[in-house]
Amino acid sequence: MNLKKLFSFFSNWEYWPIHMFYIPNIPYGIYLAIKSKSLVFYSAVNPGIKSSGNGTESKYQTVQLIPKKYRPKSVLVIPNDDFNEVLKNIKKEGIEFPLIAKPDIGFRGLLVKKISSENELKNYLTSYPIKIIIQEFIPFTNECGLFYYRLPDNQEGKITSITLKKFLTIKGNGVSTISELILQNDRAKMYFNILKEIHQEKLNSVLEKDIVFLLNDIGNHAKGTQLISGMHLINKNLTEVIDTINKQIEGWYYGRLDIKYDSIEGLERGENFKILEINGIISEPTHIYDTKKYTYFQALKILREHWKIMYEISKINRKIKPSNFTTTNDFIKEVRDLKNYTNKVKKISV
Repeated sequence: MNLKKLFSFFSNWEYWPIHMFYIPNIPYGIYLAIKSKSLVFYSAVNPGIKSSGNGTESKYQTVQLIPKKYRPKSVLVIPNDDFNEVLKNIKKEGIEFPLIAKPDIGFRGLLVKKISSENELKNYLTSYPIKIIIQEFIPFTNECGLFYYRLPDNQEGKITSITLKKFLTIKGNGVSTISELILQNDRAKMYFNILKEIHQEKLNSVLEKDIVFLLNDIGNHAKGTQLISGMHLINKNLTEVIDTINKQIEGWYYGRLDIKYDSIEGLERGENFKILEINGIISEPTHIYDTKKYTYFQALKILREHWKIMYEISKINRKIKPSNFTTTNDFIKEVRDLKNYTNKVKKISV
């Protein structure tokens, strides 16, 4: 590895493998487990979500916990469902094309796709014979990840992270094709294999001068979205809005909300936004991946701080209802099943 590549690797640690953010913190996790006298103390954090949201929960069932005003219209498709019935259910829910299709169990943007037609949807469902959520496409232009927690014995919670999502774009020069512009863009070229599939019919088109072209409108880091710290946006009004929503979701005390919104001002008033997902104990305060504002070691420290919050919530919940947590054996089995499921999905996605 030459010096340029070595510098790029260390300065762009947002792309490091996920285990680089967790292995260094394992000793602290063991300390919390010993202190709580349970290896799976964190499974008592969100009793309203299966295993507190360890990745094995149904996204469809979890999104139904969100107050109707704030959740997107959604339909769950089971493998081998009659396609005509699927279309009827979509129509019944008032979902129109384009729409979003994604696995009912999954994370990091795996198989999340914007679908523009019935034929495209049919091909998608045929290609991926697993439980799929079909969700309305929310046209709001902005998206953020908002991390929130509330101690079960407290009426007020706290926002610990806001991450603004900057979608991947290129700018035309009147000469280069879309394919060439992607390869000329330092960030976009890292996602070329994903982008060429999305824009396969447009890759050889020349983009007019100064025209900004949106490469992907799915706000996921694994699909090129840049994560930017929005910590300066945390205020009392926004916290009160999330407090109100949190109290309408029984058994959810900790995690990240993925939100599409029209404007920050509207979000602070509780207007013009939709919560795409609730993520539980495996979710992260993703503002730490803004490498311009945080170092790798600061990111590790922030993760540890959130693990401590999980410990505190778990301790309170277990006092209220001791049966609120999963047994170690069950938790290990769920993680093993999730790994097998993820491997299966990755195979069919190739």
